[in-house]
Amino acid sequence: MIEEEKPIRVLIADDHLIIREGMRLILEAENGFELIGEACNGEEAIHLANELHPDVVLMDLRMPGMGGLQAMEYLRRDQPDLPVVILTTYNEDDLMKQGLRAGARGYLLKDTDRTSLFNALRAAVRGETLLQPEILSRLLAEPERGSPHVSTRRGLQLTDRESAILAAIAQGERTKEIALHLGITERTVKAHLASIYNKLGVDSRAAAVAVAAQQGLLPQPPD
Repeated sequence: MIEEEKPIRVLIADDHLIIREGMRLILEAENGFELIGEACNGEEAIHLANELHPDVVLMDLRMPGMGGLQAMEYLRRDQPDLPVVILTTYNEDDLMKQGLRAGARGYLLKDTDRTSLFNALRAAVRGETLLQPEILSRLLAEPERGSPHVSTRRGLQLTDRESAILAAIAQGERTKEIALHLGITERTVKAHLASIYNKLGVDSRAAAVAVAAQQGLLPQPPD
């Protein structure tokens, strides 16, 4: 007998009750997902995450008391393998980049469609970063100069292979997919990723994409 795949257990942190209720209805109507907890601020999100051990957290950035960015810092310290997907009404580039640098595996606006939501959650649980095309385009459109959130490293250079791998992870490709289309082993991809992280001073794919975009190290999206 084939064992059924366990549903993805989701914790949502948002100070608006109507958003939490809406997300519950959406997730309950989709096979493969289960909303196991709801938090109205960052402190409660941390408490519930430590108590319930969700597979992924949907995190609003602006909440009363402790906001999402600060909560992500605590979660990253206490549960470094717990993926967080940002869900926000704020279409602000700076917040987006801060969230990705803090380790978020995705960035969704609250008017996103159901398919994008489900895909982002599944990708996050797989350990991948998945950004909507419009979000990625904005992230790559204009690298910041003199950003207080990024310490630009003078003379920073990536090899051609590292640049190709960085561009691939920015598009949400998995290690296996990158290895296949570059004709190298997954172990080699991981070694290049380690070098990229070291050069950029980051420790996650999302942060690497955010920092690389700010420093103009990613190819610009086509017009």
